[in-house]
Amino acid sequence: MFEVRIQTEAFDAGAESRRLRAGRIDIGALVVFEGICRDHAPGVEGVQSLELEHYPEMTRASIERMVGQARVRWPLQGAVVVHRVGLLHPGDPIVLVVVASSHRHDAFEACAFLMDYLKTQAPLWKKEATPQGAQWVDAREADDEALARWGIESGNSGTR
Repeated sequence: MFEVRIQTEAFDAGAESRRLRAGRIDIGALVVFEGICRDHAPGVEGVQSLELEHYPEMTRASIERMVGQARVRWPLQGAVVVHRVGLLHPGDPIVLVVVASSHRHDAFEACAFLMDYLKTQAPLWKKEATPQGAQWVDAREADDEALARWGIESGNSGTR
């Protein structure tokens, strides 16, 4: 199973992992990454909320293409990517990446690859609300550098 979902509702990482593995005895490794909204960001304290905006079809298609690239790079047996949009608060789950493969190395690498892509290339725009007001989140150099290890140039030059 390979699936990408963009949604406003919270997800259950355990349930998504169990669903991916259901009836499968060929899977040797399952790597799960769950990103959670926090109350701070680099240089920003007191994040009260995070609002994520997107273009539904563009966002989904972009992430599906990257899952396809992960499938070319590693022998994957399944992947589920769930990304939330809308208004989120500290402690809320934001993103889930579950990757299944026969071997742990492939699962870890593919999961890292997908997260590096999501942080820099997925057409999602983030706005943080703080006591000082709301501000759009700029692309971070460290995220661009992480993506570069996969041979992908980010092209980020402004706000995301």
